Amino acid sequence: METNSPSFEARHDAADSESVLAVLHRLEEFRTGLGRHFKETPAGVAVVIHSSSALLTIAHPWLELARLTASPASRRYFGGWFTKDEIHVLSPRLLEKRASNVEGSMEALQLSPLHEYSHLVIGANNSKLPPPFNPKSFRNYLKWAWLCEGAATWMSGQTRYLAPAISTRLREGGKPSFPPSPRDAMLLGGSVFDLLEKGSGPDACVKMASRLDPAGPEAAIERAFARSLGEVRRDWLSHLEELTATRSTTELERRLPLDADTELDPEGGDAWLEAAETPPRPR
Repeated sequence: METNSPSFEARHDAADSESVLAVLHRLEEFRTGLGRHFKETPAGVAVVIHSSSALLTIAHPWLELARLTASPASRRYFGGWFTKDEIHVLSPRLLEKRASNVEGSMEALQLSPLHEYSHLVIGANNSKLPPPFNPKSFRNYLKWAWLCEGAATWMSGQTRYLAPAISTRLREGGKPSFPPSPRDAMLLGGSVFDLLEKGSGPDACVKMASRLDPAGPEAAIERAFARSLGEVRRDWLSHLEELTATRSTTELERRLPLDADTELDPEGGDAWLEAAETPPRPR
């Protein structure tokens, strides 16, 4: 089935029609909020809602590889993938089933569509990062995994919900490297942006996500934080301890994805929601 909103075109199983409307509405709000900070926020994006994990894996075999190479505590949170002009995610009902019993797990997974759309925004504003994927952009993705995944986690508002998983990672995996390794990028990368936002505001985070420092990741962190890497690392480890103890709402979360007063694109408005209440047309 197909259901459209002003900026997104969802393809999904008929059983997910009602929940897809909520996903599209949240994506529209999210895109509008991101538009206040980023120059480019892609529209005309296909949102493929998969009705099984197997279908998602078949569509994107690299997702399974990324999941297997990630730290065990983060693997369940790989709920989707992205390509140029498309995001692929599990249906909300499957994301709910994938969640663990710990606090925040289901909330983090339900933000997967926002996480994958964030990747499209990052790539649109940073030409050296995917999408699209090519040999050069993929190398940059691996080298800057903490930035790619961290920015998407931070932008989507997942960071605070991942606190229990972060606690598990710190308890079972030892002291992490800084910046986080590709293995820890999904789980710990968002906390780097969270710390930067805490000290310098969301615009500093947007700037760091939109440019790769030619001198490398360490130089990018020193430039963004205006401190030595050792000082930032010390503050980051303390921030991880605080994050796993408290789960406060960040400034970006208040200003971007979950703001109930966010207005949609005036050209689209909410009229599409009323139209979408009729059964989606078959492809």
